This record gives sequence, structure tokens and C-alpha cells, in this order.
Amino acid sequence: MLRFLTAGESHGPGLVVILEGIPAGLEIDFDAIARELSRRQKGYGRGARMKIEQDQVEVLGGIRRARATGGPISFLIRNRDWENWKDKLSPYAHDDAAAERVALANPRPGHADLAGALKYGVEDFRDILERSSARETAARVAASAIARQLLKRLDCEIGSHVLAIGPVSLPAGEDAPWDRIRGIPADSPLRVVDTEAEEKMMAEIDLAASEGDTLGGVFEVVAHTPPPGLGSFIQWDKRLDGRLAQALCSIPAIKAVGFGSGVDTARRRGSALHDEIFYSPQEGLHRSTNNAGGLEGGITNGQELRVTVYMKPLSSLKKPLASVDIKTKEATAAALVRSDTSAVPAAGVVGEAMVALTLAAAALEKFGGDHIEETLANYRTQCLRVEELLKRQDPARLKA
Repeated sequence: MLRFLTAGESHGPGLVVILEGIPAGLEIDFDAIARELSRRQKGYGRGARMKIEQDQVEVLGGIRRARATGGPISFLIRNRDWENWKDKLSPYAHDDAAAERVALANPRPGHADLAGALKYGVEDFRDILERSSARETAARVAASAIARQLLKRLDCEIGSHVLAIGPVSLPAGEDAPWDRIRGIPADSPLRVVDTEAEEKMMAEIDLAASEGDTLGGVFEVVAHTPPPGLGSFIQWDKRLDGRLAQALCSIPAIKAVGFGSGVDTARRRGSALHDEIFYSPQEGLHRSTNNAGGLEGGITNGQELRVTVYMKPLSSLKKPLASVDIKTKEATAAALVRSDTSAVPAAGVVGEAMVALTLAAAALEKFGGDHIEETLANYRTQCLRVEELLKRQDPARLKA
């Protein structure tokens, strides 16, 4: 079973992640981990924090000579900004004056501040925002970089692209096949397949920034050629679409997800929606559409996995909304906390991370293996069985 846990706060000493279940012998590409962490920090509309942190992993366990040992893999990602906060957020010293300088009593609408305070019974929202901050997702991305390397051995790659920023979207009917997504330049400001639409989105971000506001948006995560047969309909909690939805909605600011044609599926007739199945000796069983997004019955069906993810505007505004001081109950402005104008491309990278971790977990459930060669042997056996089923050319054998 693949599972992971993270620990650490936004302005604390650092973030820690423990990833358990990676088969022994998997080669670890540390440059690939660094690339994923760097991708998470990029994107037009990001704030000053991204200029401070240069995220890198320090291995605490589970890897030797650039190979997984089979034990839990643990990374530390240090927060460079900790030097500016260590007297205020020290886990040891009891310095009330320093702590009071960063105390927050005026919750931000849309953030976890008030809900967290109601749950944990605190009057200083600093204790809430430090852990509920999206900074924690850096640890997820680090863990997912290992999961992605496992998936690559199973012939599966993952990418994302931005569909909309605020009210500005890709043109209706704009196609985004895998080759176009993979071909987006590494220095693309927003990772949009259409450069003209990207420029309009950037202008919208500039406008929101000038008004002290924030913007959400929409992105799509694509898993290219995932193994068929991941997930199950045997029990409700084994359905892969449900597991992916939970994983993606666990990302801060994500409010909805849709698979394939998403919400549009509710407005169409079945005859116009469901992906018809065809057969030819050359292609075997195949389909000409993918409205299901690669999932049927909670199981991958061999097509691309496509998930559309909807992100709300960030809740820390330069022109704060109305709030109330939790102690005095007097009207005040919400806390002013350093933030981004928009972070949709970065959320897309985190979305990729959660899809990778979920798919890798499902793949290990399917193929097993304590060593990577055992996993790959089981995977190859499955590939041969699938090919035989999809491409049998002798009708008599189909009846056998």
C-alpha cells in the first residue's frame, strides 16, 4: 500500500514528508524532484514568497545510492523564510511579545481561519493558517515526484494545462491533445496551449492585481496512457474516480472536479455522450471519443485520464474584506497576509501531484511487488493479457 504523510508549517523550520510503499530498487532521479518543486513555484501572478523559497529536498531515509530501499522515504524541505520567523514561531521559547506581533484575530473570509478556530478552540488564527496554508503542498509535490518516476516505468506520464483564469477561458472548442500539452514551453507564464488566450489571461491577472483582488480559474490534469484496470467497483471507497476527487479537492482552494466532459455530461443525452466501442483488425477494440475521461465504473479503461479542476480565488486580498475581531467582536478588516494574485498554474502542478500519488497507489494495489522488477513483471503480464483481449483477430477465439 502506498501512503504518505506531511508535517510542518508555512513559516516553520521546514516541511517533512514520509512516503511509504515504494518498491525497492526503483531508481531515483533527484533532478526530476527538483524540477517538480520548481514548477510549483512558477506562474504569472505569484507573490513575493516564491522569490524567497528555493525548494530542495534533503533525504532523511528510504534511499541509498539513488535507489529506493523499500523502507519509508522521507524528505525535508527547509523554509528559508524561517530565519525571519523563528523568534515569533519558536516551538521552544515562550516569548509572548514576539508571538503577539504575528497574532491574528480577524479571520479572512474564504480561508480556514474561523472554521479552524472553532474546531481547535484558539483565538490566535496564526495556529490555523500556518498549517492550512498551501505551503504544505510543496511536500506533496516532492512525494509525487517519486510516484511519477514509478508511473513512468509503467508507461504513464502526467501533465496539466490552464483552461481559464477568472472570466477568461480558452476559445470554445479549443483542442488540447497530449502532444500540445507536452509541447507547452517550460517558461510559459501560465501553461496555456493557446498563446493568445494566455496573453488575455495575464492581462486579467494584471487588472486584478491593480485592484488588490485575486483570481481563481480552471485547469485540466491529464494522465497519458495509464494502465487499464486501476481502481475497482467492488466497494465504494475503491472507486478510482472517488479517490481522485477526494485527492484533488484536498488541495487548498479547489472547489470542484469533473471527469472527461464533466458537468456537461448532465446536459447531454446518453446517445450523444457515451463513448462508442469499435473493432478493427488493425486497432482492435477502440473508441473515437473520451467523454468519460478514461474512467468507467471507477476503473481506468485504457484511455487518457482527464480531470478538470476548479479553483476559487485566493482568500488573502490586498484590499481585505470585512471581518470581525474574534476577541472584541468589533467590526474590522480581514487580516492582510502575503499572497498571490493568482496561483492556478501552480495548483495545476499540485493537481498533477495528487493524481500521480493516487494512480501510483492504485497501480501498486493492482500489480504489487516488493521490488520494482517484481512490479514490472506483473505489469508486463497484464499488458499481454490486455493486448490479447483488445486485439484478437480470430472470431472463434473470442468465443473460447
